[in-house]
Amino acid sequence: MERQTSWVTSRFREIGKEVWGGESLWGGEAFSDIHGCGQNDDSLVSLDFLLPDELLERILACLPIASIFRAGSVCKRWNQIINSDRFLWHFSNILPQKPWYFMFTSNDDPTGFAYDPILRKWYNIDLPCIGAPNWFIASSCGLVCFMDNNSRNRLYVCNPVTKVHKQIQVPPELKLADYSAISMSVDHKSNCYTIAVAKSKQVPDDFLRWNLSIQVYDSQLKCWVTSLKEVLTGWRGGDESVICNGIFYFLIYSTGVMGNSESRHGLIMYDLVSRSPHVSLMQSLIAVPCSLTCGRLMNLKDKLVMVGGIGKQDRPDIIKGIGIWLLNKTEWQEVARMPHKFFQGFGEFDDVFCSSGTDDLIYIQSYGAPALLAFDISQKQWKWAQKCPV
Repeated sequence: MERQTSWVTSRFREIGKEVWGGESLWGGEAFSDIHGCGQNDDSLVSLDFLLPDELLERILACLPIASIFRAGSVCKRWNQIINSDRFLWHFSNILPQKPWYFMFTSNDDPTGFAYDPILRKWYNIDLPCIGAPNWFIASSCGLVCFMDNNSRNRLYVCNPVTKVHKQIQVPPELKLADYSAISMSVDHKSNCYTIAVAKSKQVPDDFLRWNLSIQVYDSQLKCWVTSLKEVLTGWRGGDESVICNGIFYFLIYSTGVMGNSESRHGLIMYDLVSRSPHVSLMQSLIAVPCSLTCGRLMNLKDKLVMVGGIGKQDRPDIIKGIGIWLLNKTEWQEVARMPHKFFQGFGEFDDVFCSSGTDDLIYIQSYGAPALLAFDISQKQWKWAQKCPV
């Protein structure tokens, strides 16, 4: 099963204000800079007497995220400013922040570091709620969703920086699964979020068929809905999914029983807006662009992007390179292939790897190694991240 390693990823971006029934997720609790940071606050505080609130808000909104949280401890006025609605509006409309990357560094403890690509620095962040690194993780717009991988009876949504979190009751059907794929999407306008879970369970005493169901949680309605149930023949669900533009995409995997071992992966989709219970998921099946050792799905500006390990022609389970594709309607368009020098730079690269991204930035990491490679999809530029201090 994929992702049963000591290195797992998640995405953090747009640390802003989301609301759960009036409960603000924005907070002033800082996180630690692993390099340490000391500064003389006297010169900064003197600006407090010279600048009006509106101008000070615009200046603070231009700071990197870590500096914004430190600024909140300067004085009461600054703390009130960075927690105000007007500041959050300036912050969300200023030059876009690049997405951060989180890296677990233990098999047993949910501890790790977050990477800021602008300052090229790593920060030590303790995640709330999560019990182990192998929990299912999904994120959107600064919020992160965790679900227990073993019993699947614990599910939390939290802001990893402020540590504000909420537990969501899990329906009984969700606990009975062999495989689960979880995704999350935040609506900027309504400050509400949607969680979609594709649950896959083998039909008893039947190696051919798998029960697949899609369950959706709406934070505005505060309830779960079983949107669809279907029996797959020769295919099963997995743990890779993403929501783009109201569509829930997830990968399915060949069981090899039907003689379709050459097509080891497939992509199916479900419309979360219409939520029709009568559609056939297999009718929406999209073949992957080539034989893959694994695939990673991500939302880049409401476009579905897949990063996949390209298998050897004679040994499709052995990785020979990494490709990036964008889905245009039902056709895959190749965006880039990792240059061989970067592929070699990882050393021994696993057939299954981790990758995540948002906006224009994609991160790729080999399990068991701290090396992190970033790809800017708009500039077609590859760049190594600063080495993680582990």
